[in-house]
Amino acid sequence: MLKAGPKNVTAMCKGLGLKQSIVSHHLGLLRMGRLVIGTRKGKSVIYVSDAAAMKALAAGIAKLTPRK
Repeated sequence: MLKAGPKNVTAMCKGLGLKQSIVSHHLGLLRMGRLVIGTRKGKSVIYVSDAAAMKALAAGIAKLTPRK
């Protein structure tokens, strides 16, 4: 969802059809893994994906995936 651009938790909940607690929990895990960056804007936090981290993750997964 963040590939399309920055979003807050409310927008992600609406788009994914999930509860706020679930989305916030997963965003917390992604933040700990440094895959997303959260920036406070007033009372909201706007999240964006860290493109470099995502690219590195994809490369790491590709190395683990057997090629045919």
